[in-house]
Amino acid sequence: MTNSIDPKVFGKVAVLMGGQSAEREVSLKSGNAVLSALTSQHINAHGIDVGHNILSVLAAGHFDRVFIALHGRGGEDGTMQGALEILELPYTGSGVMSSALAMDKLRTKYVWMGQGLPTPGYCTLTDDTDFDAVIKQYGLPLMIKPAHEGSSIGMSKVTQANQLEPAYRNAAKYDSEVFAEQWITGTEYTVAILGDTALPVIRLETPNDFYDYDAKYVANTTGYHIPCGLGEAEEKQLRELALKAFKGVGADGWGRVDVLCDKDGNPYLIELNTVPGLTDHSLVPMAAKAAGISFEELMVRILEATLTKKS
Repeated sequence: MTNSIDPKVFGKVAVLMGGQSAEREVSLKSGNAVLSALTSQHINAHGIDVGHNILSVLAAGHFDRVFIALHGRGGEDGTMQGALEILELPYTGSGVMSSALAMDKLRTKYVWMGQGLPTPGYCTLTDDTDFDAVIKQYGLPLMIKPAHEGSSIGMSKVTQANQLEPAYRNAAKYDSEVFAEQWITGTEYTVAILGDTALPVIRLETPNDFYDYDAKYVANTTGYHIPCGLGEAEEKQLRELALKAFKGVGADGWGRVDVLCDKDGNPYLIELNTVPGLTDHSLVPMAAKAAGISFEELMVRILEATLTKKS
């Protein structure tokens, strides 16, 4: 193994992947990467493509713990975490409350704002919204987001007034709650969290309008910069802010916090991912590698947290 832990202590491990969310295909890639890494370390891991019968599958399989590689609804939103609590199966990552909260971008903003942490201004959108009034208050461009989707699904940048209502309609296909967020012109960073540590900051660079689904999972034109280009003090502050944001919603184990810095260097928290991607394009493994942690070691360390976690 990549560390001194006896792989037998983990017992039989279920790696949950796939599911039925809009992020199913990404989750399958993540789950298979996790499975390969764990088995390479002689851990008795088994991949499960999650269906409606997942509880009976887990019960019949006599598993000892679970590695959650499910992205989006049904895996990242507290639903699976609650089910695993009932089954008394230890699992990776955040618990029920923090998973549900982090999946809800709006309510995560409420918590951060309540803690005095910086996040862009916003307003919710409905069929009755006065779209001209939204533009008058927040200006253009605007970012339109479904409150509960991940991987930038349903998100769009609005640069002209006549684009706002269609962008809202598009986002509403994915979610009953949609909001418009103030556009921050500047640089996007992401900070991976492992335990109580913020890993090296990654600066993202894409020719796309923003770091969207294509930039995350498909394009080869996305730039990932480590070192991120910030001075030592500035990067330290960004890592500390990300850790505060992570702990502020009660998140645990591992995850990723996305931040935008405006032209003056002021940071704005964008969102928190409690089960970020683990594909060849993914950011947490990239940050871990920069910290001297191999992919295999990272997976073992994430799983290791379940040994002391109460089910």
